[in-house]
Amino acid sequence: MPKAIAIRQIPGKPGQVYYPLEHVQLPTPQPKEHEVVVRITAAALNHRDLFLRQHLYPGTTFGVPLLADGSGVVVATGSGAEAQKWKGKKVVLNPGSGWKDDLEGPESATGYAILGGTKMNPLGTLGETVTIAASELEEQPTHLSAVEAAALPLTGLTAWRAVMTKSGQAKPGRNLLITGIGGGVALMALLFAAAAGANVFVSSGSEDKLAKAKALGAKGGVNYREKGWEKKLVGMLPEGRKYLDGIIDGAGGEIVGVGAKILRPGGVIVVYGMTTSPKMPYLMSAVLKNIDVRGSTMGSRKEFTDMVAFVRNKHLKPVVSRTVSGLDNLDGINSLFEDMKSGSQFGKLVIELVKENEVSKL
Repeated sequence: MPKAIAIRQIPGKPGQVYYPLEHVQLPTPQPKEHEVVVRITAAALNHRDLFLRQHLYPGTTFGVPLLADGSGVVVATGSGAEAQKWKGKKVVLNPGSGWKDDLEGPESATGYAILGGTKMNPLGTLGETVTIAASELEEQPTHLSAVEAAALPLTGLTAWRAVMTKSGQAKPGRNLLITGIGGGVALMALLFAAAAGANVFVSSGSEDKLAKAKALGAKGGVNYREKGWEKKLVGMLPEGRKYLDGIIDGAGGEIVGVGAKILRPGGVIVVYGMTTSPKMPYLMSAVLKNIDVRGSTMGSRKEFTDMVAFVRNKHLKPVVSRTVSGLDNLDGINSLFEDMKSGSQFGKLVIELVKENEVSKL
């Protein structure tokens, strides 16, 4: 029976509790006609996994493997021809289900079901195997390692929808600001927008993270802890276009007020998270400039396909902050959660379940 890691219930109120990790046994894989069994080679954390341990995420449950991000090798299939064609291939998993291709949102009456740790989906990637519909797979881009591929799905999909679908500003010559650089989504947003030809600028409270972002293609960066940072940003913008066309934001807070000062009329703010506050004022100054504020979540199955294809064609590589090895390495895995708690990471936090040189033996 395959092994996985889930959270164990202990007493405590949401936000105060911190559920410990525990090993659980999964049923022996019995793939149905159109299903495959994926041996997970690497899996990656997202902030939702920390929220699950704190009981701050909808549908938090116990006994369901954690994590939504994973890469692996198809080791068994059901009897269907579509499933069988995947045998032996290296793959990345679509991190959610219930959303095919509608630009507005999930079509499923029961909503979008993300992998890992909730009542809405019994599957997760922090385990030896996942039995999943073959239709939820994409081939792992050949230029990526297993660890890099595992770092791609959820943050890549979220960034793709925010930058490419919702903002409409990832075009040559356009100016984009990506806030809070260092997190997985923000970094993928930087890579996508820069690869599409936009002038990308970033903000962070860390000078080190700003320097690293410039090395990845950012045209400039500002420290949001500095008073009047928005004026400094305007000074960095290209001559003849001293305004932003869009902002990709994961913090919320005062971003609309700032955006109203430095966005062009009709500019766009795409918000995929609110780490600063669950509320965000929409000001009359933004109304008068016709500024759109658009919420953005993960994305559809089609957007996942498009995102992986773009990564493959542009030879993009997700940024990995730190990796630990082994499903039995609970101390190491817990240390990745501590990185996320402190916000010290620059890029994704990944667990390598099978060493790269052992993949061919699966």
